[in-house]
Amino acid sequence: MTEPVWHLVFMGVSGSGKTTAAQAVNERLGWEFAEGDDFHSEESVAKMAAGHPLTDADRMPWLGRLATWTREHDRAGRPTLMSCSALRRIYRDVLRTGGERTCFVHMVGDKGLLLERMSAREHFMPPSLLESQLDTLEPLGEDEAGFTVDVAQSPEQIAEAILGRLDLLPGNP
Repeated sequence: MTEPVWHLVFMGVSGSGKTTAAQAVNERLGWEFAEGDDFHSEESVAKMAAGHPLTDADRMPWLGRLATWTREHDRAGRPTLMSCSALRRIYRDVLRTGGERTCFVHMVGDKGLLLERMSAREHFMPPSLLESQLDTLEPLGEDEAGFTVDVAQSPEQIAEAILGRLDLLPGNP
């Protein structure tokens, strides 16, 4: 039997730098990458763009698509990186079904910094929805595989911290 492969899910509220951090790690590892936003239905994107938060019923099919993507790569023995808000434990439970070695990298930061980042980018998620995401957010439980990363660091610092934490720095066995 082959060794399980890593599946890193960069989680957190909008503006926390999930995609930027995942891409910085991907530059070093070259793993398969999925931008969670690309898996949303057109209806969900339109709903968020109109300033309405998604419900659990909106999110479950999306999470299922992400877990299926991970599962396909897991079965092929390919490690993955994914950006996905994964705000609640029940959402992370769905994502964990994609692979045994799913680990969550919770991107955390100051609300002011998050709002500043959201206001400076073009994205379907308006800054007005940050509060609802913060209200929905359930931090990782002690029994969940994962750790937090301070988003105030540079993407390069974040990538080095993540790789070091998982013993994936170049030169490590």
